Order: sequence, then C-alpha cells, then structure tokens
Amino acid sequence: MSWQTVDRILKNKHWSLRKLSDKSGISYQTIRNYRYLKNEPTFKTMCKVADALGVSLDELRGDKDEVNTRR
Repeated sequence: MSWQTVDRILKNKHWSLRKLSDKSGISYQTIRNYRYLKNEPTFKTMCKVADALGVSLDELRGDKDEVNTRR
C-alpha cells in the first residue's frame, strides 16, 4: 500500500488518521503502525482502507500510471 497515495487522499478529504480509523473500523494504533512502522496490511485491511476512502485497491498501490507499467 502506498502511504504517499493514502496521505494525498486523506489531505484532499481533510481527514486525519483517526478519522480513517473510525471510517474503516481499523484501530487507530494499527493504522499508525501501518503508516509509521511500515508494517504491511493484510488484503482484508487494505480492502477496508480502500472502502473507507472510496478508492480502488489499484489506487492504493500507487500512481495509476505506475501500476500499468508494472504489468
């Protein structure tokens, strides 16, 4: 998961990590661990984050052009 992308989306929505936690149902501490300790979230957790942010999983992986060049 690209935290650069998540940070950009959070900024555009004027959301904090706390709000992402509330909207996704993932504990605040867990969100912080993913963000700052670089722990990798499970697929299920990534789905919850994507749903909360209203974006696709591909979008969470990083820049769309970047995703297309990896294939």
